[in-house]
Amino acid sequence: MAGTSHMWREPVPSAPARVGRAPLGRTFDAVVLDLDGTRAADRPAQASALRSRLEALSDAAVHVVALSAAPVDAIDGRLGARPSGRGRLLLGANRGLEVYEVTPTGPVRVEPSPATAWLARRGITGALVLVIGGRLGGPSLLVPGLERAAVVSFDGEADDTVLELLDEQLRRREDRRVPSVDEDPAWVVPLPDDPTRERVAEALGALGNGHVGLRAAWEEGGPASGALFAVNGIYTTEDVARLLEGPVWTRLGLRDGPRGRRTLDLRTGVLHRADGRVRTLRFVSAARPEVLALRAEGPTDRLEAGDPFTATGAAPLERARRGDADLARTVTPGGGGIVVAVRDRTRASGELRTIERIGVWSAHPSRPPGWDHPAGKLAAVEELGFDQLLAEHREAWAERWADAAVSIEGAPDDELAARFAVFHLLNAAPDTGEAAVGARGLTGHAYGGHVFWDADVFVLPALAAIRPGAARAMLEYRVRRLPAARERAARLGLAGARFPWESASDGTDVTPRYGIGLGGERVPIRTGDQEEHIVADVAWAADAYASWTGDQAFLAGEGSGLLIETARWWASRIRLDRDGRGHLYGVMGPDEYHEAVDDNAYTNVMARWNLRRAADLVQARAPDDPEAARWRDLADRLVDGWDPSRGLHEQFAGYWALEPLVAEHIAPPPFAGDVLLGRERVSRSQLIKQPDVVMLHHLVPDDLRPGSLASDVAFYERRTTHGSSLSPAIYAAVLARANRPDRALQLFRLAARLDLDDVTGTTAGGLHLATMGGLWQALAHGFCGLRPRADHLEIDPCLPSAWHALSLRVRFHGRAMGVRAERDAVHVDCHEPVPVRVGGGDVELCAPAGRTFRLDQARPRDEGT
Repeated sequence: MAGTSHMWREPVPSAPARVGRAPLGRTFDAVVLDLDGTRAADRPAQASALRSRLEALSDAAVHVVALSAAPVDAIDGRLGARPSGRGRLLLGANRGLEVYEVTPTGPVRVEPSPATAWLARRGITGALVLVIGGRLGGPSLLVPGLERAAVVSFDGEADDTVLELLDEQLRRREDRRVPSVDEDPAWVVPLPDDPTRERVAEALGALGNGHVGLRAAWEEGGPASGALFAVNGIYTTEDVARLLEGPVWTRLGLRDGPRGRRTLDLRTGVLHRADGRVRTLRFVSAARPEVLALRAEGPTDRLEAGDPFTATGAAPLERARRGDADLARTVTPGGGGIVVAVRDRTRASGELRTIERIGVWSAHPSRPPGWDHPAGKLAAVEELGFDQLLAEHREAWAERWADAAVSIEGAPDDELAARFAVFHLLNAAPDTGEAAVGARGLTGHAYGGHVFWDADVFVLPALAAIRPGAARAMLEYRVRRLPAARERAARLGLAGARFPWESASDGTDVTPRYGIGLGGERVPIRTGDQEEHIVADVAWAADAYASWTGDQAFLAGEGSGLLIETARWWASRIRLDRDGRGHLYGVMGPDEYHEAVDDNAYTNVMARWNLRRAADLVQARAPDDPEAARWRDLADRLVDGWDPSRGLHEQFAGYWALEPLVAEHIAPPPFAGDVLLGRERVSRSQLIKQPDVVMLHHLVPDDLRPGSLASDVAFYERRTTHGSSLSPAIYAAVLARANRPDRALQLFRLAARLDLDDVTGTTAGGLHLATMGGLWQALAHGFCGLRPRADHLEIDPCLPSAWHALSLRVRFHGRAMGVRAERDAVHVDCHEPVPVRVGGGDVELCAPAGRTFRLDQARPRDEGT
């Protein structure tokens, strides 16, 4: 194994031992050693032998915590270890209440103490930890999930057994045995094992790091597989561009046998497989985005390396060899390509074979990538070794979760579903460059990786709060395609920028013109021409990013065109009637059951918001700018559908006159109204596919009539079929804000199970990333009541009766913070001062380490109707 200098194989007599809570015979990533309980370093010879093992474990990327009641100087004097590898040595003095990290110059205090989160911050919990010793007071302070750890306790002195246990770990590392997974039910998602749901399982277990995505296909493949390895922003050059399918690099030679169980570990971003004798673990590195890794072990008569690559798309695999490295590449004619280089290290011992595969990918959007770069990079990566790469990957995921953690007390299923959603959101976009986030991300083939408003309105706001760099990369995708949007507006004889409804590599509209109906007929698709609200959605997303991050320099600089050019589009698009009122004719709102309508409320209000926000931006530097003044005038003239006689916003002109159908009278939602009733009947009815007017209450609540939230939600909810995956989560968010948290929870759970239970029968094509973003927004904006303002963060929770507390971690204006909402209190923790306004009170500065705010009066709770 690369980087390991000490391996111990001599037989060591065993002392009496009892395994406390878990069997051994597996690989651990941390060892907690009770020096007092084992007496393993009392004599010089013992200390010397133990020191050698500790330093070897460090080389093998294993962390060790040595506990004792003695002072730190005494512990360090007994051990004298100075590890130099990836694994760290911690000394827990005073039974772990004081923790020190051993550096080349000696122990350094770890603050704050006790360091209960030291291992957790490196993604090491529970079953990844081996505890050796007779007393559990110290380990209980240091090991998150101690109840799942392997605990070996002794009746007497056990210095030889301690060495034997450590030697076993060193042997397993040298033999490249498959690492363990902490099977914490709060963090692990078992994938379906029904062969008929194989493609659903592949989507659910997809891995990613923002740059690449890999579906959870079995290593041996199979006829039901929809395997995919894709790179963000790499498309084909067909008439309708699609994600280019790269070489799937996880193929193994596996003979027939039980397939076992696959689990997705959300905490550390790995996919684990076990069928008793065959085990595999794979990851795409979050620490080194170009790195791919797989380990496998199994009987020699069943497992072999075989051909590592599988071709999955129309593009054939081009092959190459560089030394003992295998390379494969897919390219698109006249465009770019994806290349993957891997090298296998195989070891057979008796009836067991282990395979370690480390890989590197490279891609280019406009030309075929060469062979030499990934081959050269692979050699450098292999020097680090699989274990170090995995340790870095786990630590990177721990850092991700430190900014994005979610906890729901009292509802473990809701909590796991929320973490599943956040996991895939964190996989959706890189932190640098640009990010083309498709409707299914990189988890499947559906929609060809095309970018919709899903990215701008559903995914980006969540990432702006939990991973700001990724949100910025998503905006960079729009900024770089602004010229294409300007060109389209000019071709239409209008000003500004007209962003496409569906886009891919170059920013042109790739919306299909026709689809195939249930009877095989061609059905026109008009979203590309009529869903003009995408223009304002892009502008809104840029403003949402700035609101969460405080990055106003982006709006004033590189991102200014996203607001100004879109405002120019609306200014040239609005038509004034004889009374001077402004209209937008022939559009389609988010409710796609009604085409070519006039004055869709969502489109008009978003356009009005766009015009006013762009005017704010321009007049901040040029108060007398005439164009900005004209924008404000047009915004004031634009009708918004408000009907004072009904106390409602009319969804579009003429909506009140349509057949007043109610969704629940047709079928229990969710259902596809156009399928059940036909497109013509639905278009003549008040049934809607997804929130339209209600969506405005979520995005721009301050731009609607005060007090209209409850009435609009009550009216339109009964008419919503939830025929879109975008629908339930947004209703959950607005229902919570309308003081109906229990009804909101019903819709939250529908959205949460949409992919996990394949509610719509479409998960095989990839996960619904907009639903994931909507779930986070329901948690944050709905139940927790978070809303970023220019100078403070509003917090106004409204929890359902089934939840005891909701905790979220976010970043507001660059400051990491946590919010824990209960029925009668909100606790805010922070490392830097952060201004907050809790429960509608005054804006107050919350100082480190935090503060608890009492809520004067609990909100009224609905009865779930």
